[in-house]
Amino acid sequence: MPLWFVRGLRRGIVTTHYPARPDPSAVDLPVPPAFRPGQLDRAVADRLCAACPSRALRREGDELVFDAGACTACGRCREAAPQAVTVCGEWELAATARSHLIKRIPLAAETSS
Repeated sequence: MPLWFVRGLRRGIVTTHYPARPDPSAVDLPVPPAFRPGQLDRAVADRLCAACPSRALRREGDELVFDAGACTACGRCREAAPQAVTVCGEWELAATARSHLIKRIPLAAETSS
């Protein structure tokens, strides 16, 4: 738990200033996924969408649509397709419009055998 949070509780402070430097405990926070477009095809995208409990992922044609605002960073997408999903490392997300949290990731072309 970040120390500034505990310090605020102890002092009875409801709001605090933004931390001046990164908190070392932030490395333990869950973070949204990052996707490797070269590893994403329709089958993998469908598997990712099925694994997402918050419905933050959906496939629209040849694109995987990721709603970072709906993502709970549960990690199920990474478990479903570890070759296509990694952690982004960013846990501080901010946007001035809801639409800025929607990411469209192009899918790799299907290979025919």
